[in-house]
Amino acid sequence: MPTKNSLRMRKETKNWLKMAEYDSTTADHMLASGRYVYVVFMCHLSIKKMLKAIASEETGKTPPKTHNLLYLLKLSKITPPQSLHDFISIINNASIPTRYPEDFDKLIEVYPKEIAHGYLDKTQEVLQWLKQDHRLKES
Repeated sequence: MPTKNSLRMRKETKNWLKMAEYDSTTADHMLASGRYVYVVFMCHLSIKKMLKAIASEETGKTPPKTHNLLYLLKLSKITPPQSLHDFISIINNASIPTRYPEDFDKLIEVYPKEIAHGYLDKTQEVLQWLKQDHRLKES
């Protein structure tokens, strides 16, 4: 049975939240060190883990092993503002190329510092919005 009405957050949910924060901090460090492809990669991971935290609370079960952020939004029953949804769609499409690049040199060109910085800023905005979800609040 889903735990969304319970007073305590699932232990697994807390773990997803910690990992999302860790990955977000890692993205920040990757930006500072000039590893821009990994900024985008870690941004995707941090959003994915935050969505899995919410999905964990929504379903009362371990979220599926997927990288598809749009699927996780649906599973979590979340409707973000359009600008955030648009960004989630964009970064969702970056998952496979940053994970398994066919042409790494081209990938580096696609994600220069300015783009990576923009992804990180928008990811922080998405994470802040997701953290406000009522299912992530303990009473």
